[in-house]
Amino acid sequence: MMNYSSRPPEEPAVRAQDLTVVRGPRTVLRGLDFTVPRGQVTGLLGPSGCGKSTLMRAVVGTQAKVTGTLDVLGSPAGHPTLRTRIGYVTQAPSIYDDLSVRQNLDYFAAIADPGRAAADRRHENVTRAIADVDLTTHTDVLAGNLSGGQRSRVSLAVALLGTPELLVLDEPTVGLDPVLRRDLWQLFHAIAAERGATLLISSHVMDEAERCHRLLLMRAGEILADDTPDALRTRTGSETVEDAFLHLVDEATAAGGTKETTR
Repeated sequence: MMNYSSRPPEEPAVRAQDLTVVRGPRTVLRGLDFTVPRGQVTGLLGPSGCGKSTLMRAVVGTQAKVTGTLDVLGSPAGHPTLRTRIGYVTQAPSIYDDLSVRQNLDYFAAIADPGRAAADRRHENVTRAIADVDLTTHTDVLAGNLSGGQRSRVSLAVALLGTPELLVLDEPTVGLDPVLRRDLWQLFHAIAAERGATLLISSHVMDEAERCHRLLLMRAGEILADDTPDALRTRTGSETVEDAFLHLVDEATAAGGTKETTR
């Protein structure tokens, strides 16, 4: 049996030190220190307005006025070489209603991998991504005629084009029915297990925390915890991650409290 303890630790997919974002008079992220391990599903959990979306924009390099250190896949966040290595899904589906599912993916694939020589590769990537999100039977349906959950899956398929090393998904399951939420979480874990990709997934639904390998618990622009679900439950003597989160909030409030921030 391989002695895993003798292997050098792998550089995390994301490493932040003193990560701070100030927007106008408000400090949205407050000197965050955390890591996101490679090849795992890391949940970014916290109430709406705690700074999750701002943190994700910082990771993908689209957030202004970021200070501190933020390294992503071995490069500074926002470095041009990261563009094809990261897939990003925002809360609002970023697709064209007047194009079909395949036409949407063909369009984004051509932007990411242009040229006639790449045509076969683009076709394979588009077909695979559509199958990944279980929309093969809706390939020719206009995006504007899809349900909200299906539109979200098209956005996820766009992010999966080119098999990115890091997927950053901002509340991808919000508003979806329980069956579709379950299916998407199964897909997320398959992407991590079978492709070795890293997933950073935000949510304000605490039961989704139980589906993650590791958790970043946020409140008011601060990281309350960076640990596994089991370790958090053990550390706080709680039965669920939600109870652990509430315990940590009470601890933070007793220690001086924090001010609420914006998304």
